Amino acid sequence: MLSAGSGSKKREEAADRYVREGSWLNRTLGQMLDEAAEDGPDKEAVVDNRSRMTYSQLRERAERLALRLGELGIGKGDCVLLQLPNWWEFVYSLFALHKAGATAVLLLPRHRQVEINYFGALTGAKAWIVPERHRNTDYEALIEDVLRTNRQLKHVITARSKEGSRFERIEDLIERERHAGGYGHAPLPQPDASDVAFVIATGGTTGLPKAVPRTHNDALCEAAHKAVARKQSGDDVCLISVPLEHNLGLAAMNGIISVRGKIILLDSTRAEDICATIQREKVTCAPMVPTLLARLVNFDGRDNYDMSTLKAVYVGGAKTPVEVIKETRQRMGNIYMGAFGMSEGPSCTTSLDDPEEVVLNSIGKPCCRFDEFKVVGAEGQDLPPNTEGELLVNGPGMFSGYLNSDTENQRSFTKDGFFRTGDLAKIDSDGNVWITGRIKDIIIRGGEKVSPTEIESLLRLHPAVLDAAVVPMPDPEMGEKACAYVTPKGDAKLTLESIVSFLKGKGASVIQLPERVEFVRKIPLTKLGKTDKKVLEADIKKRLLREKRKLGGDG
Repeated sequence: MLSAGSGSKKREEAADRYVREGSWLNRTLGQMLDEAAEDGPDKEAVVDNRSRMTYSQLRERAERLALRLGELGIGKGDCVLLQLPNWWEFVYSLFALHKAGATAVLLLPRHRQVEINYFGALTGAKAWIVPERHRNTDYEALIEDVLRTNRQLKHVITARSKEGSRFERIEDLIERERHAGGYGHAPLPQPDASDVAFVIATGGTTGLPKAVPRTHNDALCEAAHKAVARKQSGDDVCLISVPLEHNLGLAAMNGIISVRGKIILLDSTRAEDICATIQREKVTCAPMVPTLLARLVNFDGRDNYDMSTLKAVYVGGAKTPVEVIKETRQRMGNIYMGAFGMSEGPSCTTSLDDPEEVVLNSIGKPCCRFDEFKVVGAEGQDLPPNTEGELLVNGPGMFSGYLNSDTENQRSFTKDGFFRTGDLAKIDSDGNVWITGRIKDIIIRGGEKVSPTEIESLLRLHPAVLDAAVVPMPDPEMGEKACAYVTPKGDAKLTLESIVSFLKGKGASVIQLPERVEFVRKIPLTKLGKTDKKVLEADIKKRLLREKRKLGGDG
């Protein structure tokens, strides 16, 4: 059974306080769904491109799948890889795992062998819920490859697969007649609120993504307080087109369920699809990444749709350019709310009532009033308001430590239990948090965190690569993209295409493929002998500026 992490003994000691103050409700996410189904059994809960499902139907489907999982030997404490797009199958599968007492290990649809094999081995997952096909990806070959590496994976359960599939079909599992007394004549297990509900991936700075275990208590605390901070209610209709496996989408889903609202799932990020869905379903709110918002704001056909019901967009995952926020307010009204959040739990939001300067340049105030945000100096001392330093966080809405990573946890937590966010920040006298820079080596591409170290490790496996370094390069649409600096061996002739082909052959996912390569004779080093990424970041910015000027840009 997975533990919730060991980030701090002080945090364990704080658990009783969290319960006393009411920030931890000692309820599971499955119990949250039960309560929603009892309050409004016939109210629509989830809508996707195929189906509409009420709260009672969602609970029934989740329980039926939980019973079938139990018959397969999957129950309390077991881990199951969950890798589905924004389909209703994701929602009832997740709650089925909650009700079975199992832990959902959340994988993005774009994850391939590298990430899947890593998380499969790390968590000892017994089963995998996955599409047989999604868009242009045929998962069958991928499944075969993963099964060869992960012998502990006993069951592959496919969604929306064809009849006669050699794998278990989720539709068949649900429709089979269940035992009257539950699987094996035993009731469903009763998970504890302190059990790990799900494991979510976050960008790593030293290799593969880190695994963030979230308990029912801290995940529900985060989601419920976000809903309150956003002033959401049962009347809200929330469109989720960002991946549900991302904290931005997952916390939004749980938050809406906590207030008995409606979730609209969209497996598309095309502006016209988003606008059409907002009009058809009378959407009131939506989580988004800056790239998606910019696409929507600049969509020429937006005025052809009635989007008057849209009252708020929660934009996070990366810093939103000031110009995009201004254009949103000018063209779509006062709907922009900053949504700073992390897979680890800390979250902030701006308000629709905040002054313009706060909305444009800060991340607002903590969503959970029990969470502590502070800024410290180089010696760990608390800094006064409006002074830049390292941003630290502690509180009930936060995780307790990375899975099976004692070294990483020692680096990530202070002695008094505060989590190091990796951001430079200042906190003003009103309590608003202003992010001023970044400490961690990370690329944020369209809201997704990419580990440069991970890409570098793969690049160095190339027989013709002597050395490599990967840095973020500015991009007007995605925010940042990956640029690789590569030193070839001897007279080897390399191209971007050959490098991308090599990385794909190593099982790299799309997001791990550099979108530009600069071939250099030597990678610059600092005085300590480490790769000088500041020099490389400055270099790529200069190259981009020269190219823009050459094309006639205004520079």
